[in-house]
Amino acid sequence: MEFCCGLCQRAHPPFERAVAYGSYDGALRDLIHLLKFHQIRPAAPVLGHMLADVITALEPVLPAGQITVIPVPLHAKKQAQRGFNQAEVIARAALKDLSQGDAGRPFDVSSRVLVRSRETGSQIGLTRHQRRQNLRGAFAIKDATAISNATVLLVDDVYTTGATASECARILLKAGAARVWVATVARTMKIFNSSVLPEDSYEDGHNQEEEAASRLTMAAQG
Repeated sequence: MEFCCGLCQRAHPPFERAVAYGSYDGALRDLIHLLKFHQIRPAAPVLGHMLADVITALEPVLPAGQITVIPVPLHAKKQAQRGFNQAEVIARAALKDLSQGDAGRPFDVSSRVLVRSRETGSQIGLTRHQRRQNLRGAFAIKDATAISNATVLLVDDVYTTGATASECARILLKAGAARVWVATVARTMKIFNSSVLPEDSYEDGHNQEEEAASRLTMAAQG
């Protein structure tokens, strides 16, 4: 399905399309929280498998050739506190999953191209406009030669309003990227201008992820 609000119809975002595996609630939300806030690393391969499904579904509309995968970066201070960037961990798990299948093209993770140069704080509770304002100047390109005329797949754990994805895509395109797509594991219910994989296509997978989330939650609780 595709959702497009009036604002997006008037001002199309800089990326081509945003796709997500499912809604940011229930077992999927629990899995993301286990990795992101409790450092339960076994959640990463499960989330990576979901992201791999998203990338596979997106492949038919991507241009031929190599795809440069860029995880949305954390600020250095935040990454040091957490110990890792969850977007990068999920992206690498997804590409490992794809490499074991029949991936029809090479994917290259570039985690040092895009950096978060300014701390932005939490965006929870901010309006879409406030989020955009909060993110202005928050990202920078460290190595423009790495994305010159490249097809970029921007990866994150959750797509909320699209403000982060839009700002990252804007910076990447300004630095020379040809086109940018966005792939996330989850999206919020208030999302607009995105594509979501049909839920009935992953009914069995969702049941498996709920079971995995339950097991990982019990592990986190000891």
